Amino acid sequence: MTRIIGGLVGSRKLASPAKSTRPTADRIRESIFSSLESKGALAGSKVLDLYAGTGALGLEALSRGAVATVLVESNKMAAAVCIKNARTVQDALSDEGQEVSAKVQIQPVQKFLEATTGSFDLVFIDPPYDLTNQEVEKNLESLRLLVSEKALVLVERSSRVDAFSTSGYELVDQKPFGDTVVYWLKPNY
Repeated sequence: MTRIIGGLVGSRKLASPAKSTRPTADRIRESIFSSLESKGALAGSKVLDLYAGTGALGLEALSRGAVATVLVESNKMAAAVCIKNARTVQDALSDEGQEVSAKVQIQPVQKFLEATTGSFDLVFIDPPYDLTNQEVEKNLESLRLLVSEKALVLVERSSRVDAFSTSGYELVDQKPFGDTVVYWLKPNY
């Protein structure tokens, strides 16, 4: 079961598509969001959740103080779940007096990155583990035009995959969680 862990709508259950996604484990999300909160990176932020799956990362950010999130997912079944979960979290936050924006884009990540405009403060890149490092690097390159100077970019990868190039970014931290590694990046400007 996937759920929102903390914030205003903590413990709210989220829908999950059958077998088409690999949601970030609760303990990893808890660690990520505790760190983000301690850095003051959530309040008022604009969030981009690439390879969104259930949308749990972007929606968790909303629950903890972000003002907007865009969930990008190409799998139609997963995107339908993102839409449902975004509506659930948006409605719950509205009931708490918080007006937030949660949008879902149903398209390949790279296509979205090449066609969108805007500025994001926090980006989650959590692709399927079989996605090549070259594709992740291409995503990061395109993303540089869309992030604010203070942005944080978190990339979740399998610990069994070689490290990818972080060209254009400073590697701030790298945290292993069993089979998963979370890379914390900041854009170099």
